[in-house]
Amino acid sequence: MDTDPEPARIVLASKNQGKVRELQAMVAAAVPRLDAAKAVVDARSAGLGDVVEDGVSFAENALLKARAAARESGLIALADDSGLAVDVMGGAPGIFSARWSGQHGDDAANVNLLLAQLGDVPDKHRNARFVCAAAVVTPGGAEHVVSGEFPGVILREPVGENGFGYDPIFAPDGYDGLSCAQLTPDEKNRVSHRARAMKAVLPHLVAALGEQDDPTVDDPPRPGSGD
Repeated sequence: MDTDPEPARIVLASKNQGKVRELQAMVAAAVPRLDAAKAVVDARSAGLGDVVEDGVSFAENALLKARAAARESGLIALADDSGLAVDVMGGAPGIFSARWSGQHGDDAANVNLLLAQLGDVPDKHRNARFVCAAAVVTPGGAEHVVSGEFPGVILREPVGENGFGYDPIFAPDGYDGLSCAQLTPDEKNRVSHRARAMKAVLPHLVAALGEQDDPTVDDPPRPGSGD
């Protein structure tokens, strides 16, 4: 006898299929009873629109995306926002990391501009970190935001062929001066800022799923219901 398909339970506010697969694997390990491949969907599958990311921090932008996704889909929503923060530059490029040179997504231009800006900065002051904020928002309005950081230093020239963005000029602590672009994707993904943020946010996702399944938890009051 056929059974009903697993309904979508979590929407990831991203169209990046790599991120979707990563989240599905995490949910499958944490909640074995779920068919995570069907329970976790991406922004495109959920029909989500684009969100203007006008927050002034990674956490604000992650929340903006997660709130919109929960509101539009009626599902538990997860979103993240990330970038590079250089200590001597007061945390810049920060939320402007992807468009530091003025053109969104031009990795080479972003890297070249940052290297030029740090040209006279001695090695001992080139500390930096990748930062990721992850936000979970439920249809009932509960919100949780966590962050993960990946510390290291800015190199003086690009090295390595892997990765993207600032990976060729960022040498994470503990890797003998290798850039992120010299690590394998698996190596980087196990220890990156995003991996750390996802590990921290997972308990909130699991708790939200449990609340969905708990019949003693009342549905949130609807606007105009008088509750």
